[in-house]
Amino acid sequence: MTASGDRVFPLIPSRRRGTLDVAGRSSRRRGGGDEVAGTRPYRHGDPIRSVDWAASARLSTARGSDEFVVRDHFADDAVRVVLVVDRSSSMGLFPRGLPLLDKRAAVREAGDLIVASGLAANALIGLVAVGEEGTTLVPGRRDRAQARAIGELLVPEVVAGPVDSVDNALDALLRRTGIVPPGTFVFLLSDFLPPPASSRLHLALAAGWDVVPVVIQDPVWERSFPDVAGVTLPLVDPDDLSPALVRLSRKQSTARRALNEQRAKRLRATLLGLGLDPVTISSSARSHVHHAFLEWADMRQQRLRAAR
Repeated sequence: MTASGDRVFPLIPSRRRGTLDVAGRSSRRRGGGDEVAGTRPYRHGDPIRSVDWAASARLSTARGSDEFVVRDHFADDAVRVVLVVDRSSSMGLFPRGLPLLDKRAAVREAGDLIVASGLAANALIGLVAVGEEGTTLVPGRRDRAQARAIGELLVPEVVAGPVDSVDNALDALLRRTGIVPPGTFVFLLSDFLPPPASSRLHLALAAGWDVVPVVIQDPVWERSFPDVAGVTLPLVDPDDLSPALVRLSRKQSTARRALNEQRAKRLRATLLGLGLDPVTISSSARSHVHHAFLEWADMRQQRLRAAR
């Protein structure tokens, strides 16, 4: 974890729901969830499967009588967060040292900030990613060891997964909806080049998830394009990361700029049309990433206030 304790943002749901606190704090209500909250003496009517037999045996031995202890669980309305990390090859572009967005560093900063904010909200935090090494799925848990494990998984040594990495990751979650209940914050950390299939996003929304696209794109080279007429540039094929020297004319530079700007506008329109609230990341600087998420939270907070 690199995000400091005071660099967090509130997890504001897209709409007020049930007993979940709008500020993003987890309910401590007991209920039928999966996470153990503690133990207590057996009461008439408790299901047998909730008995902690080892603890019951220890207590019975200590007291010299038959004593039963049951596990108490938190309710299922606890805050839950899942990070979906894009491992496609385009996320490995623009390495450190170039005057371009280091996407790996941006993923690290955004991911660390989301995890730190989840810890502050006492949330269950998980991760899913599909890359060259296969599917990585970390079910949600609520502790600092989990946060450290996720931090180590955010950015692998090599980012060279399939172009549909996010689609595959969403499929992995959709096959295990039991561990991703409705209301879960699902943060999609990706450059959205290309974006996930609309059908996957519709299924994620139909599952009741609070999907938050985190769009990580270079503002100059991916959302626009500079006037580099007559300049020889090393351009990289995002499929195999092979570089090639290219010399563009002014007409070609202008055409590329128009295409990139239209693509950025189309992506934003698509996400807003689905009712999603994207977070745009154009720098890996910690202050920039933090400000982008604070703006997102403030916008949602204002919407909830207006709806009262």
